Amino acid sequence: MLASFEHIVPTFPLTWAITTLDLPQFESTWHFHPEFELTYIRAGQGTRLVGDSVGEYVPGNITLIGPEVPHTYVSTPGELKHSAVVMQFKRDFLGDGFFDLPLFASVAALLRASRRGVSFAVEDDVIARLERAAPAEKTLGLLELLVDLSHRTPDILASDQQTPALNLVSAQRIESMVRLMHTDFASDVTLADIAAAAHLTPSSASRLFSRSTGSSVTIYLNVVRVNAACRLLRDTDASIASIAVDSGFTNLSNFNRRFRDVKRMTPREYRAGFTLDAVSQL
Repeated sequence: MLASFEHIVPTFPLTWAITTLDLPQFESTWHFHPEFELTYIRAGQGTRLVGDSVGEYVPGNITLIGPEVPHTYVSTPGELKHSAVVMQFKRDFLGDGFFDLPLFASVAALLRASRRGVSFAVEDDVIARLERAAPAEKTLGLLELLVDLSHRTPDILASDQQTPALNLVSAQRIESMVRLMHTDFASDVTLADIAAAAHLTPSSASRLFSRSTGSSVTIYLNVVRVNAACRLLRDTDASIASIAVDSGFTNLSNFNRRFRDVKRMTPREYRAGFTLDAVSQL
């Protein structure tokens, strides 16, 4: 894996870091660090890369990513607000051997599983209470959150990862390709266009992207387009045919095939699921 290193400083007086991000969008930064990272998505949606996993993130998702696992979050254009709470900590943030105690065996198992990235759904008030708490209570809140997650069944995101090699130039090239795909996904963007953004030939760009992310350029672009379509299916009454075009697909049948490849359901079924959820809350 090729990614850039990120240095993380604990949030004084804590022995770990917590940051609330409120941004117009999350930009691609393909990176890794020796800390565990727990990211809660409060607002916005987009594409999440964890190791060789490419998928969608939506509000309510919380994802635990292990040390040295390369990752990034990239927002889908079209939404006005993107917000996340990011908690980063080392295994010994509560002291050496803390999670080796038998009573925290489930948390230790969760931390081991995070080398592949694990994701859950969490209510916002759980995270909001942690944000507002005083430092001591904030640390207890993080521990309580880890214990809670350790008793749930996670979505496993990636295959087992090896420690990435530090290569800043390659990471910047990956970021350039990802940025172009997220900016121009609705147009007829080609592999040559994507490669040019990274100052590479198409074959070199294809090899680098596949080796670094575990996904081909074509598959990643389809995921970005499908994720953009999901937002339109959830938030608008536009026809499925027009959503297909607005998401960068040249014809409806191809859109339906690619949507099913990514979501394991049709666009109509995806939209119906959100309609039923809205009705059930009335």
